[in-house]
Amino acid sequence: GAAVAAESSTGTWTTVWTDGLTSLDRYKGRCYHIEPVAGEENQFIAYVAYPLDLFEEGSVTNMFTSIVGNVFGFKALRALRLEDLRIPPAYSKTFQGPPHGIQVERDKLNKYGRPLLGCTIKPKLGLSAKNYGRAVYECLPGG
Repeated sequence: GAAVAAESSTGTWTTVWTDGLTSLDRYKGRCYHIEPVAGEENQFIAYVAYPLDLFEEGSVTNMFTSIVGNVFGFKALRALRLEDLRIPPAYSKTFQGPPHGIQVERDKLNKYGRPLLGCTIKPKLGLSAKNYGRAVYECLPGG
């Protein structure tokens, strides 16, 4: 838990001279609770808290990149999964939201009475133009 908290905030794999230029304690994530996953060997739920000073106000992208950026490539872990995220109301109020609401999007698309869905084609690389087009064609009716 502590390694995940450090890796996703101020931690590095080595000491660097720039560490002394800031107060790392102010910005580091902290693992405040660990519990074993019932019925699973060597699996745990780690509760990690981050100081709000770590994140740029109004930026969902910055927050998610900070929390789940390179920590998912952390070699010390076999697997890692984000299961829950709680955002303090004071911080969530800094998010601007979209410039207009869902009704404008529905009007642009002329789609009403159903969810609007998106799709990311996988694999990201290696599909021929024909197969990529086929995958897009299959996704379009859902959007």
